Amino acid sequence: MNTTQNRDYDVLVVGAGPTGLLLAGDVAAAGLRVALLERRTEESKLTRAFAVHARSLEELDARGLADDLLRTGARLSSLSIFGAVRVDMSKLPSRFPELLITPQYQTERALLRRALAAGAELFRGTEVTDLRQGEDGVEVDALLDGGTTTFRASYVVGSDGVRSTVRRLLGVDYPGESAISSVMLADVRLDSPPEDVLAVGASKQGFAFMAPYGDGWYRVIAWDHAEQLPDSAPVDFDAMCRLVTSVLGKDYGLHDPRWTSRFHSDERQATTYRVGRVFLAGDAAHCHSPAGGQGMNTGLQDAANLGWKLVAAVRGWAAPGLLDSYQAERHPVGAHVLKTSGGLLRVSIGQSAPLRLARALAKTFGAHLAPLARRGGMDVSGIAVSYHAQAPAGSHRLVGKRAVDVDLTHDADGKAPTRLYEALREGRFVLVAPEGARVGDGFPADWSDRVVTTTAPGADWLLVRPDGYVAWAAEHPTPQAVTTGLAAWLGR
Repeated sequence: MNTTQNRDYDVLVVGAGPTGLLLAGDVAAAGLRVALLERRTEESKLTRAFAVHARSLEELDARGLADDLLRTGARLSSLSIFGAVRVDMSKLPSRFPELLITPQYQTERALLRRALAAGAELFRGTEVTDLRQGEDGVEVDALLDGGTTTFRASYVVGSDGVRSTVRRLLGVDYPGESAISSVMLADVRLDSPPEDVLAVGASKQGFAFMAPYGDGWYRVIAWDHAEQLPDSAPVDFDAMCRLVTSVLGKDYGLHDPRWTSRFHSDERQATTYRVGRVFLAGDAAHCHSPAGGQGMNTGLQDAANLGWKLVAAVRGWAAPGLLDSYQAERHPVGAHVLKTSGGLLRVSIGQSAPLRLARALAKTFGAHLAPLARRGGMDVSGIAVSYHAQAPAGSHRLVGKRAVDVDLTHDADGKAPTRLYEALREGRFVLVAPEGARVGDGFPADWSDRVVTTTAPGADWLLVRPDGYVAWAAEHPTPQAVTTGLAAWLGR
């Protein structure tokens, strides 16, 4: 092996898409040495994801990125399903009761700026070729600048997509099947833009979808039930335009395609998200149908779950089993997303009699399905994700659940965070105590690097994890009970 140089880090992230960038930014912001290895030599303008859901916006808000990202796109207060039932996002119990439509590269740019500013190192044009791990760390060989560089780290995260090299080197199975094939893509101009932000439709012919880049270009996705060609087959743009017009019921005047392609979408999930000191996240861990726009969002939330746990492990104060909790918490979420997105896709395009009946019922009784639509909005948006099922028996009812962004007690000088998710921007746990409570009595001084203490009017005692989920909660605890509850998460 022609090794040109060695590099040592705390955490190595393979793949600089949204998942890898968020995770690298979290770990770097905590003061750890982080490297990002990316095969692409430059930023890609070709985007797969346009939807940023409410829970992802909350996670981005906890990193100070949400407001700027909102300015890059358009907000939707509702989504149309089957052309009849509207999922009302405006009723979501969130600071972001909406769906943001913005191209994926805008999300990547925001996350990249944060990661680099925090000290993460990005190596573009880097191809991983081998991986070895032992009790104390992991070695990754990669082709870089014409030679082989060996990167060493305490932990490695493979966020390198559906065709993950890290997953292959680990020998982790990725079972599943193709959900839909021969889907056509094109970036086009329009003579007549849609009145709504999105144009979505499905019929017995297939489906069509149009989303704006925000600069005059639109991404068009279309599927023809009668024409199933291999991914390598060229796109007949005129035929695609006719299909889009037929399905959407209007000729928007598609023209000047700058790029066309075909793709197929699989439904797959890695059998495990962890092998020793190596973890899988994002599309490397799961992939599913595009219905509901949950792909990138699920990966972002993988990263938010894993990053702080790696920090705790590297710093030496992680509770036993903390790293294993990534698999325990996120694998069921990935499986659920596969199930729900696959169900949405099949009902949308299926040609069997039961599926045609389901679409007909949705169109006929859509106005009476509001409760179902609201539950669907909670599910698709990620707001409903909970880890309570993984909490120890007898835990408080809030443990493992998403923490609501409560207002915090104002301090005299106005410098303290005014909301919980502002307090989370320090990347630490946040202890929220009832207003007037004496917070910190008897706390070990060396917990200050792990927890922010604050108060809120009328609040129970809550210890909120860095990813915005409740770690511990109690009503009227004794000082000793508070210390014991925190020690289980913050170490000695």
